[in-house]
Amino acid sequence: MDIETIAMTIVGNAGESRALSYEALRIAKKGEFSKAKEMLDEAKEKMCIAHSVQTELICNEADGKDVEINLLMIHAQDHLMNAVLVRELVEELIEIHKELKDLKGEKKL
Repeated sequence: MDIETIAMTIVGNAGESRALSYEALRIAKKGEFSKAKEMLDEAKEKMCIAHSVQTELICNEADGKDVEINLLMIHAQDHLMNAVLVRELVEELIEIHKELKDLKGEKKL
């Protein structure tokens, strides 16, 4: 795969992961926690795809193979880092929403 295809694979999957994480948070705010978990699981799958592509590049470089770095690749790395961070924060926020619903005595779906 050429570096542009690799970078776009990372960007696409990381972007989808981030979007799914935010959607999970919106769903959790409505009290639909099981559906939110499904969305986070899907977000994790997308993130893992992007991460495995990144790991392959890192391994190639560690093995002494040349890895082309360009602005698109840096952009891809930013997307992946943000996707990881967003998913982790969303998981914490969902837990807070669960606790709030418990404290308020609201029904969880």
